Amino acid sequence: MQELTFHIEDFDGPLDLLLHLIGKNKMNLYDINIMELIDQYTAAIATMQDRMEVSSEFIDMAAHLVQMKSALLLPRSQEAERMKAELTGRLIEYSTCKRVAAELGGRARDLYTAVRSPMPLESPAEYSRPQDPDRLVQAWFGLMGRSLRRKKPSQERFEPLVTAPFVSVSSRVLHLLRGLLRGTLHRMGQLFSAQDSRSTNVASFLALLELIRAGRVQVAADGALQIDRRHKRRARPEGKGDAE
Repeated sequence: MQELTFHIEDFDGPLDLLLHLIGKNKMNLYDINIMELIDQYTAAIATMQDRMEVSSEFIDMAAHLVQMKSALLLPRSQEAERMKAELTGRLIEYSTCKRVAAELGGRARDLYTAVRSPMPLESPAEYSRPQDPDRLVQAWFGLMGRSLRRKKPSQERFEPLVTAPFVSVSSRVLHLLRGLLRGTLHRMGQLFSAQDSRSTNVASFLALLELIRAGRVQVAADGALQIDRRHKRRARPEGKGDAE
């Protein structure tokens, strides 16, 4: 066995030392002589331990290798084969990472970096244009990704809702029947007007639905309205009987 001298500071870890021993003995990384590698590693750790304090990770690897060597001495040990395959995989992975890191480090050293002094400002750094403060605040909230702050609603916006007249459905039923009986109401479009309030239009629509449901009014496909006068005549004897 070739006698080697080691310094613990030269290796980043136990895998680094194992790769060094593999290279020194010109072993194939994919077909390692595990028994010889274990003997060289334990001898190296013993040599270093006599001269300086060895870190725990190197000693832990040595104990793992001694356990592997004991398993390898057994005939057809599946545990030994598993441990050997695991160690080989770790060494291949570490070797690949080390090679890639060396290549990237070489590229970084060869990279040319130029830094120039900042360009002087051609105009004053102060913003001199007048702006509305509220507009600047809204722009700031927009840049911060927040929704625009809503102003509190004024009293004028609530007044149409509060002061709107209440229109009952029954009053619109009477209005609709009077228009049909007098002949002034012919089509459904006459019930609704942009000049009327929303409450009036809604009450007119509900009144029309109520009359259709009761069978008093019929609506044609073209929107024409027709009152059922027979319904009125049939209702009179019932009312008379009730009065009697």
